[in-house]
Amino acid sequence: MDHSIRLSFALFLWGSNVAAETGSLYRPTAPSAPVVVRRAGVVDAVASPSLFVGARTDGLFAPLPDAAIDAPPGLSGTTQTAQLLSLIARAEAGSAGYDAVQYGARIRPAKPPTQMTLGEIYRWIADTPGQPHAIGRYQFIPSTLREVAATAGIGPEYRFSPAVQDRLAHVLLDRAGLNAFETGQMSRRTFMRNLARIWAGLPLPSGKSYYEGYAGNSATMSWAAFETGMGHIWPATSERSGS
Repeated sequence: MDHSIRLSFALFLWGSNVAAETGSLYRPTAPSAPVVVRRAGVVDAVASPSLFVGARTDGLFAPLPDAAIDAPPGLSGTTQTAQLLSLIARAEAGSAGYDAVQYGARIRPAKPPTQMTLGEIYRWIADTPGQPHAIGRYQFIPSTLREVAATAGIGPEYRFSPAVQDRLAHVLLDRAGLNAFETGQMSRRTFMRNLARIWAGLPLPSGKSYYEGYAGNSATMSWAAFETGMGHIWPATSERSGS
């Protein structure tokens, strides 16, 4: 079979599989149910309170043979949104940043995550069942990674670059109410609670993770540090920081 014909056939099959997979991943349990990015020792098969039920199907997202596609440059490091992402990353990935891999993964990817395509990451996940797979600066778990990538229109041929990771995290910021917060329709405290319902490393006012003790999760920064960080980014919102 001619190479171009084989490639066209592969793309056709890939497109069909994407439609099937994204349709099965998004299964809301309630209108306000959280999206969970789990940091601690979580195995993907464990039941989760996440919106995205981890029904993994092996092999759907094998990397395409062509070179990886790079996304356009990401968010500027000086914008308020970029500063918020840095604050979240401090709780989730620490110094490992965009190349962070969940410490409980016994079999790690062959390359740093930022040098892999999403397809290669999906293949690593499929080939290493029974271990945690949270990856990148925002510690995406497999089900959330697949779903937000589909939402953002980022296919498996894209490299898991810093720009791509920021774009994927922005999908979750939107769901937490970033626009409502920035336009004064949501208090800072409510927005912070919403963020903590998404990223388990962030604390609630009690200082505990929203998922404290669930599959080993715990907050990695204090509420005071979280509040101080938010105050530095949005100092003008301090008057609406109440619940």
